[in-house]
Amino acid sequence: MKALLLLFSGLKFGKLLLTGGSMLVSVFAYGLIFGWPYAVGFVGLLLVHEMGHYLAARQRGLDVGAPTFIPFVGAWIEMKQLPHDVETEAYVGLAGPLVGTLGALAVYVLARAYDSNLLLALSYSGFFLNLFNLIPLSPFDGGRITAVLTPRVWLLGVPILIALFFYRPSPLLILMAVLAAPSVMKAIKYDPQAPENQAYYSVSLENRITYATAYLALAAFLAIISSDVHDMLGTVRATSR
Repeated sequence: MKALLLLFSGLKFGKLLLTGGSMLVSVFAYGLIFGWPYAVGFVGLLLVHEMGHYLAARQRGLDVGAPTFIPFVGAWIEMKQLPHDVETEAYVGLAGPLVGTLGALAVYVLARAYDSNLLLALSYSGFFLNLFNLIPLSPFDGGRITAVLTPRVWLLGVPILIALFFYRPSPLLILMAVLAAPSVMKAIKYDPQAPENQAYYSVSLENRITYATAYLALAAFLAIISSDVHDMLGTVRATSR
């Protein structure tokens, strides 16, 4: 209830129209290719992910806009006010994939309970979506979380992004690479002794351990369950032939 009150107190009617309208456009676009039931479920999972970011940002007192959706690109919330420190950035970054994973897990439980291949496929999309977002490179959520250690961690995300492109070439990956380029340069040039960096990236060892543990645990869980559900879907396809 408190989360709902926080949501509606932060959203104005115009913002709700933008969110609802962009959601409908996304549902229409995905529906043309994947069918309407899948499109509605997938956009719903995107919304759950973004609301994790939104609620976390509002809890930290940040001014943020309602989620906006673009078909085949994804969704985001407008950060009208940037975090004041890296711990806040990590908190907001972690909330999206964490809440999104819980949403996908709920769909997975329903899929097994009702033996629904559609829900199983949706749960896989949700798990993979959140795993993909954990790539340790800004602007991915993983980059925002791992920055609590050091921005130099972002350099580990570069080979991951390159490997994904060669494994499954996609215009979206090219777009993400372009968006990530400034972060890569920032990681290369990062000077931990610079006053502005000491002010922003100063964080306790306890917080670093907490976020690193949460990140690794969530990434491991998503990797395992994504693989398991992918195998289940493969079995379904094989038996349906």
